[in-house]
Amino acid sequence: AMKMGTFRTHTLYVQGNDITFQNLTIENNAEQKGQAVALHVEGDRVAFFNCNILGNQDTIYTGREQTRNYFENCYINGTTDYIFGPSTVWFEACQLHCKRDSYITAASTPEYVKYGYIFNNCKITAEARVSKMYLGRPWRQYGMTLFMHCDMGGFIRPEGWHNWGKTENEQCARYYEFENTGEGAATDKRVFWSKQLSKKEAKEYTLENVMGDWNPQACKIVM
Repeated sequence: AMKMGTFRTHTLYVQGNDITFQNLTIENNAEQKGQAVALHVEGDRVAFFNCNILGNQDTIYTGREQTRNYFENCYINGTTDYIFGPSTVWFEACQLHCKRDSYITAASTPEYVKYGYIFNNCKITAEARVSKMYLGRPWRQYGMTLFMHCDMGGFIRPEGWHNWGKTENEQCARYYEFENTGEGAATDKRVFWSKQLSKKEAKEYTLENVMGDWNPQACKIVM
């Protein structure tokens, strides 16, 4: 059988710009045998409100550099690298549910792109058997990920981040945290190459700065 790999497994493939998804469930129900993308987004200014995005490995692939995506009040679950890719993405008040000891994110943000994955006011939860979860590992050297004001359970590994087995990634990966809460948010054993932002540094990470001329919250459809 031909191996499908990451790029042909998607349930939903979004190529267009300026699309809003609301109150939908997007699921790849393949068993845990490898990559199984539920949502593959290539478009710019694509927003998701109140959606369930369900999968195992590689649930959400934000697949194009310099595109902007927004997720608000969504439930996202998976096993390994279940949010991954090079796009600029803001996650607001989402729940990330970990199904197996692994890695939540695998950002591949290019060096020249300032903002990668930003999780704000999110809640990270896990299945009972999960006890060793990393916040992320860099799929490409300059992967950028920030967790701020997020609630993290004790299943998050104390070191927080992984270098994907390459010490050179430690020079480049941009891994930030700010004012997280919960047992998994303890900072004393975090890897030395991740950074806890100061209040002053954290001020820069606003939706306006990250998204530029696009206000994704204006895309929400009032029912």
